[in-house]
Amino acid sequence: MKFIKGLLSLLVLLLFLGGIALGGGWLWFQNEISKPGPSTGQVVFAVQPGETLTSVAARLEQDGLVTDDRLVRLKARLDGSELAIKTGEYILEPRASIVDIIDIMIEGKSVLYKITLPEGRTTAQLLKIIEEDPVLEGALPTEEVAEGTLLPDTYLFQRGTSRADLITRMQDAQDKVLDELWPQRAEDLPISTPEEAIILASVVEKETGIASERPQIAGLFTTRLKRGMRLESDPTIIYGISKGEPLYNRRGERRTLYRSEIDRKTDWNTYQIDGLPKTPICNPGRDAIAAVLNPDETGHIFFVADGKGGHLFARTLAEHNRNVAAYRKYEREEIQRERSGE
Repeated sequence: MKFIKGLLSLLVLLLFLGGIALGGGWLWFQNEISKPGPSTGQVVFAVQPGETLTSVAARLEQDGLVTDDRLVRLKARLDGSELAIKTGEYILEPRASIVDIIDIMIEGKSVLYKITLPEGRTTAQLLKIIEEDPVLEGALPTEEVAEGTLLPDTYLFQRGTSRADLITRMQDAQDKVLDELWPQRAEDLPISTPEEAIILASVVEKETGIASERPQIAGLFTTRLKRGMRLESDPTIIYGISKGEPLYNRRGERRTLYRSEIDRKTDWNTYQIDGLPKTPICNPGRDAIAAVLNPDETGHIFFVADGKGGHLFARTLAEHNRNVAAYRKYEREEIQRERSGE
């Protein structure tokens, strides 16, 4: 009996000591994964698509970001985060611990890049910007991207985003803008579909780079359409000639339109056709779309450049002719200043 009691006491002692050892080991492990890491500077670390935890942990040790990759693997497996690490590029701060590193990769707060795609560019011009971006991956889509179907904006994306994915985002973004703004459109507009709204917005976008003028020009074009007048927009002529690319003379200098080009009938030349062009002439931004769906009701039907980046508007031909004369005078004065070196 005494022997059995002694044996039981020994077992209890061993279990007690084992528990102490186990508890001490657990405390040591928690300390190791929580203490500051060996890195001395901020580092960008990339988790590649399809990469395993074993590979990620090995590279963390190889890059001097952790002291032992086995601790990374054990930490991830114990808390079930082994499969939760997300693809992306991550900014790791100096002395980041193993806990810090794994938490960042689980949250997926990776480095974001941006690409700015300006309003008023044709689809071909926007695709060129996308193609030349050094971070986006993959080729452009083989299928044609229709004119006017992309929403210009500044887009944020992670490394690994494909060019095709970004183009789809831009198309979806335009659909969302139309879904939001079309139901809120003014009554009695001379456009009957969202597609026509994009066409008219593209003309407005090309006519002015001044945000405050878009509702005025949209109102002017709306009034002309309601009265059965032609839009007579110069950018529509250019699109029919060069698909929106600038026009140059034989010396390689930017030039204005020739009379023969104004008189040439194309599917886009609104000096020669009634109503809207056949397709959009560029990709309009949200503000231009909003402007044509809720234009200013000014009664203006004429406008001319003021020589300072804006336009002069008129309700009558007589008023318009005075504005044109004022612009011609401004032009002559500017030429004289250039010649005199002022």
